[in-house]
Amino acid sequence: MSGLVVVGCGFVADLYMRSVRVMPNLQVIGAHDRDPARQAAFCAHWGVPPLVDLDAAIAATPRDGLLLNLTNPTQHFAVAVRALTAGRHVWCEKPLTPDLASTRALLDLARAHGVHCASAPSSVLGQAAQLWIRAARDGTVGRPRLVYAELDDGYIPQAPTADWRSASGAAWPAADEYATGCTLEHAGYYLSWLIAAFGPVTRMVAAAAEVIPDKPHATGTPDFATATLYFAQGPVARLTCSIAAPHDHRIRLIGDKGVVAVSRAWDNAAPVRFRRRMVIRRRLMESPFPRTLRASGTTHPMVTRAGAAAMNFALGPADMLDAIARGLPPRLAGDYALHLTEVTLAMQAGHVGSLTTTCTMMDPMPWAR
Repeated sequence: MSGLVVVGCGFVADLYMRSVRVMPNLQVIGAHDRDPARQAAFCAHWGVPPLVDLDAAIAATPRDGLLLNLTNPTQHFAVAVRALTAGRHVWCEKPLTPDLASTRALLDLARAHGVHCASAPSSVLGQAAQLWIRAARDGTVGRPRLVYAELDDGYIPQAPTADWRSASGAAWPAADEYATGCTLEHAGYYLSWLIAAFGPVTRMVAAAAEVIPDKPHATGTPDFATATLYFAQGPVARLTCSIAAPHDHRIRLIGDKGVVAVSRAWDNAAPVRFRRRMVIRRRLMESPFPRTLRASGTTHPMVTRAGAAAMNFALGPADMLDAIARGLPPRLAGDYALHLTEVTLAMQAGHVGSLTTTCTMMDPMPWAR
């Protein structure tokens, strides 16, 4: 049984706990939050031992286990530095850090201390993502030509966010969400799929803006971004992210033979459908009868919920622990985490030009080969 320690008992921590509970061989052995009331509510709800401070949380983290850094995004760097310096492996919620220099510093620190630092999101290891990536690589669509990906969440400033509560009663962190921005919060879901499928992004043409400057907690952070991405291998991709446009979480891979699509980014069990292109009565069209792609064996435990709660947030930590136990570099750590962070930051900044980091192609999960 692999030991995990939670630092930060807010809204997302409950999503991690729900996921850990369906995973074999994972156990949260303690939790800490700087707000004593929030820590007490979380620990009571999940039956987890409370830890008095960050030092106690780090000390309680087994050297072959993980510290789950689920703190406010502004605290990610400081908490990770303390844990890595103490020789503990760290899994960090996204964004890993708010700038590329501090991300480099964290990963250099991890290497210096012989440990690993990895970053969410981990939905790229889920069933839907892995089947979509396999289809991109195995010729299902023929030669991949273009990807359209959407991460629009609806007009969030008009949503009843004040009523959103996690399982243990944590409020949805509206101020943090708006300050961090939807691009740093969400673009990684499909960026991770794209990087895993086609390798590193070499160049991008991006634009970003704050299109709802009068929303609550407005900080000037972009709430819309779009990027055209050019990869070392594979097609061109266009990714759009916003909290203004109607909810749309589709990703479509267009190839010579047809289209492979997923409609729900946050649902690991979302169907992956291939529509073959055909001509009927002189009309070019994609088949109205899609073929649903299947895994070759048992994949991973699913979390049977809706929306973000349908994601298994523990896939990344579980994969990281497995790699550590086998003496391998975790899929979502190191150069991959650095590259994903750079691409996400560049998209939010409206960057036009080349990227400075790179990474290797991601190995597929065994059941997706």
